[in-house]
Amino acid sequence: MTRMRRRRHRERREKLSDLREEDLLDLRLCDLDLAIEGTPLERRIGRLHGELAARGLEFRPHFWLAEDWFSPDAIPGVAIPFYLAHPRLARLEKKMMRELIGGTEDACMRILRHETGHAFDTAYRLHRRKGWRDLFGKSSQPYPRNYQPRPYSRSYVVHLELWYAQSHPFEDFAETFAVWLRPRSPWRKQYRGWPAMRKLEYVEETMAEIGAAKPLVRSRGRSERLETVKTTLREYYVEKRDRFGLDLTAVYDRELRRMFADPALEPEAPSATALLDRQRRELRRLVSVGTGEYQYTVDQVLNEMIDRCRALDLRVDRDENEVVRDVLVTLTAQIMNYLREGHHRVVL
Repeated sequence: MTRMRRRRHRERREKLSDLREEDLLDLRLCDLDLAIEGTPLERRIGRLHGELAARGLEFRPHFWLAEDWFSPDAIPGVAIPFYLAHPRLARLEKKMMRELIGGTEDACMRILRHETGHAFDTAYRLHRRKGWRDLFGKSSQPYPRNYQPRPYSRSYVVHLELWYAQSHPFEDFAETFAVWLRPRSPWRKQYRGWPAMRKLEYVEETMAEIGAAKPLVRSRGRSERLETVKTTLREYYVEKRDRFGLDLTAVYDRELRRMFADPALEPEAPSATALLDRQRRELRRLVSVGTGEYQYTVDQVLNEMIDRCRALDLRVDRDENEVVRDVLVTLTAQIMNYLREGHHRVVL
């Protein structure tokens, strides 16, 4: 990047930092004028390049800013969500979506390694190899609308949350690649005796074979790059919150007040927030099993419930098992509404 462009981006970043939220939401994504250069993302990509070099790999995927994390079909590169390129936008994302995917150094590196696995698979057409198919499955199978993970399965590595390797053969490979690539990864010890070990050994053997080989697919395309997105931030978050069911405050408040007690009436009673936090894993599992919905989406709805319980300072004034049953019914009904309305999920 030239000195002039760096100065222009620095001035633009400073301007974004000073904008009121209402004015910020009215900006189109294509007008944000963001760049990876000069941000923590640039350093993290450099760190990733060092990891690839340490493994003797010469291919480097290219990176660009888009709306979400993904690695497109037929393009051996990686899209990174725009909000990670500016702290003001990162704060807005966390406020709007209750979390910031890839916001920390560790979380970002985990996803970068995963998406780089997809890029290598595309660059060298690895999924066409018989050995790949024998271990990971047929890449041609459609992505499932939902998947039901088996937490105790030893046929898959564990890397991203919610046992993501189990969702599709492509994700299985990308997750295995990410575990293998991580510096000082104790995968030989951690996965000793697991069927997943053969997948890790396959990745190591294949990457040793690739080494300095030229990629078969060399496209430097940038699918859905940020500069082409005419949507405003306001429109972006209306759609995204709707997709994950985060704009139902009034419904939550009515249902939550039915299930829990008002703090003015039961000031000494246990916190509803503490109860939901403690039961989160089991609630998420049971609703996912019952509805067939991704655990990730269930967790988003549960996050909203917990946030509203905290904001209302609700209390538990009944038998805990009875309350948990009521929460389970309410959560299941809400997820079923999303399924009927055709909400979709994000695939990395």
